[in-house]
Amino acid sequence: MLRRELPADEPAGRVIRLARGRIAPGPDGGPLQPTQPWTPAMQPLCWWREAPVALSLEEIPGEDWPDGRAWLERLPESWFPLVSTALQVGAWLRHHRYCGSCGAPASRLDREFAMHCERCGHRNYPRISPCIITLVTHGESLLLARSPRFPPGRYSTLAGFIEPGESAEEAVRREVFEEVGLTVGRLRYFQSQAWPFPHSLMLGLFAEAASRRIRIDGREISDAAWFSPRRLPRLPPPYSISRGLIETHLAEVGARA
Repeated sequence: MLRRELPADEPAGRVIRLARGRIAPGPDGGPLQPTQPWTPAMQPLCWWREAPVALSLEEIPGEDWPDGRAWLERLPESWFPLVSTALQVGAWLRHHRYCGSCGAPASRLDREFAMHCERCGHRNYPRISPCIITLVTHGESLLLARSPRFPPGRYSTLAGFIEPGESAEEAVRREVFEEVGLTVGRLRYFQSQAWPFPHSLMLGLFAEAASRRIRIDGREISDAAWFSPRRLPRLPPPYSISRGLIETHLAEVGARA
């Protein structure tokens, strides 16, 4: 339903109003405003259900503007690419108004996601930060952990940024060992997901643990434990790749039972 060709030549279309990670509700309760003329300040974004969409980046959100996570919780999964694109492009526009090379004001190019510096010629594109997110298993058991930032009672899979010069597989083994002290054996790729908080690309993998002895780092991880598929804690939200990893494992062990 989302076509990523930029509608740069369109004079009007749907609009997403975004301010500091919050999106204005439209008249129908969704994240899109009605078709309207576009101003030069709006960023052509994409085509959604064959209608052109632009992003209106604003300074102050309204009190009733939900943040990105709230929108993803309330919308069907099919809306994830649209909301994710708007949030990530909005964060990039907000934080890259000046050239990172010489400091001069940068100008936006409408035919691609790019900010161009007329002074030195440097061109900036939206940042994408690759991360790994991993469900560690031992037999049918799942290793789930808590970050100090999580809501009470919620546990999730392990995740971390890929370091310079590091492969995704190396990152999985390093992060798992650093955070919970486990060595993992066989890895299996699951799928990827854009994660616009603010600009991550999550690479999901399954990892088999060599043992069950956990040693948490006490900084990024406040608690971790092995859970049975029949007795689980509060899980991450359904729209997340973390939940997808968990649900896939549960389906697989259920199919073998």
